[in-house]
This record gives sequence, C-alpha cells and structure tokens, in this order.
Amino acid sequence: MKKIWTSLLATLFFVSNLKAADNKTEVDRVENSGKVLTEILSVPEDIPQDLLDKASCVVVLPSVVKAAFVVGANYGRGVMTCRSGEKFNGKWGSPTMMALEGGSFGLQIGGQATDFVLLLMNDRSAEGVLNSKVKLGADASAAAGPKGRDTSAATDATMRAEILSYSRARGAFAGVSLEGSTLRPDNSANKKLYGKDMPAGDIVLKDKVPPPPSAKELLETLGKKSPHRKS
Repeated sequence: MKKIWTSLLATLFFVSNLKAADNKTEVDRVENSGKVLTEILSVPEDIPQDLLDKASCVVVLPSVVKAAFVVGANYGRGVMTCRSGEKFNGKWGSPTMMALEGGSFGLQIGGQATDFVLLLMNDRSAEGVLNSKVKLGADASAAAGPKGRDTSAATDATMRAEILSYSRARGAFAGVSLEGSTLRPDNSANKKLYGKDMPAGDIVLKDKVPPPPSAKELLETLGKKSPHRKS
C-alpha cells in the first residue's frame, strides 16, 4: 500500500511539474507585462492620468521586437486587461494573452526592442480587439511620439482615436510606429495559461476565470493608479 501511495504522489508531482513547465512562457509574459506597466506608470511625465482614467482596457506588450533592413516588421506578445462590468466601470479583470504582428516599408536599417502600452478608449474598440484581428492605424501611433503631459494636448485626431499607444524604446529607433500592425487575441497562449480553451471574450468580458497569480503586479498597479473609470 505504501508503494502505491508513493507511486501516486510521484505521478502527481510529475504531472504538476509538467504543467508548470508547459505554461512557463505565458506566466513569464504576464509577469513581465506587470513589471513593464509598473515602471512606465511610475514616471509622472509618461501616460497622462486623465487618459488612463478614461480607458476601458489596457494592452501591455513588453519588448516588441522591430528588425529592419529596407522592410520593417513588428512582432510582439503581451496581455490585455479590461475594467469589469457591462459599462467597463468596475475593477480590472483577468488578462487575456495578445499578439501583435505586422510590417512597414521604408529605408530602415537596425533593430530595437520597445515596450508598448496601448489604451483602448471605448467599449467598441475593446470588443473589436477581443473578437477579431484589428489593424492599427495612424491614430494608434500618434501618442508614441509626444512625451510627458504634452500628450494630453495632442492633435484632435489623437484625442478622438479609439486606441492610443505609448512606447519606451531601447535601441536604434525612436518614436516607433505601430501603424499597419495587427492586434489579436492569442487563444493558444490563453489555453496554456488557464489550462483549458478560453476565448478572450470569455476571460475579459464574461469574467469566467479568476486572474492567475502571475497577474498580481499588473492588476495591483492598475488598481492603485486608476481604480475607477471616469467619463
């Protein structure tokens, strides 16, 4: 009997470790997103408080890689979290995994890794991103250039934009644009993170799964910085 219990415990330990190893990439991505957001929101001159307070959702894309030689390309993986409630006015909820893909043409030589934070400014933009692949336009990139509080006084086009982006670049390029890139839910990564098939909309809009431990810093940072949505 003792041998049976020993064997059973060993099997459970093996399965547990196997599952942990299987989603390590996704867990690290969520934790990384929390660290990046904390660092960016700790700089007073970065994302204007009034815009963050009006956002329905936040997308964090740590270390988006842009490599270019004549043709540029953006590739990144990150997370998206939204305020709960039908009108996106509740607390920040469980994150869904997201993927950024796209390219741009131009005379470019070099490469860089850039951290991006995207603010989704209304319900329509949030639901659009969750339900399909969304192509980012010029307005989504407009906020990446201006620095500090000047961003809150940006052009009318930026203020009317449904998605605003902010970047923290580390490398050869400055003011990296996301225009032409696409943003979509990464459902295969969601399956690994949550252990079952879980569409992005169910995670974010229907509150069908509790936040994973790896999202602790991400949600705590947003909860402290912008606990309530303001119209």
